[in-house]
Amino acid sequence: MADERTGQDGQEGQEETLPKSVSAELKAILEALIFASPEPLTPKAIFKLLESEPKEDVEAALAELKQDYERPGGLQLVEVAGGLQIVTRSDLHDWVRRLFNERTTQRLTVQALETLAVIAYKQPITAAEITEIRAVNTSGVLNTLLERHLIKIVGRKQVVGRPFLYATTKDFLIRFGLNDLTDLPKVEDMAEALGFEPPALLVEKTPTEEMLPLEEPEADEPSGSIH
Repeated sequence: MADERTGQDGQEGQEETLPKSVSAELKAILEALIFASPEPLTPKAIFKLLESEPKEDVEAALAELKQDYERPGGLQLVEVAGGLQIVTRSDLHDWVRRLFNERTTQRLTVQALETLAVIAYKQPITAAEITEIRAVNTSGVLNTLLERHLIKIVGRKQVVGRPFLYATTKDFLIRFGLNDLTDLPKVEDMAEALGFEPPALLVEKTPTEEMLPLEEPEADEPSGSIH
């Protein structure tokens, strides 16, 4: 009887530890996937990659993994651009730059940062409207931001000349550590963090939270009507 009880207890013990073993393995898999992904890994992509596992197990393992990364360390698990990414701590970036010997040409100029801020807070917006706010020609800066994939053309404004409309990209969210546009700080705070004075028109007309995130740009006027 004792042996049977011992056997039963042993079997029960194995059954009890099984979920923990599965959770540890899932955590390891999740960590590897998030780390190896070149872009933030969305929950949808995670569930598709682990479709053979029960969804509740994946969710539990993901919750534990997030908790693990709350400990002090050189890496952190962050939610950015609608997905998850393992990155170095922001306060350690100066040390990491030494490793890669970052070139000054890779950094955005103050003019580019100002233009990017205008687009971020007023998108979708035309080049003429950006110039009106910044009071300088921005054609060269726009090309730079397009080449860096920080902004994109999202359509044309339905006015005379049908100028291009510009908006920020997913790469913009990733670079600035934002999950979506609702995470944008106050324009004054962003300008202070980036080291420039925000244009007066931009400060006066910061969009409300209800305006973000932006949908596809809509025509200002019915197609074909010109005033």
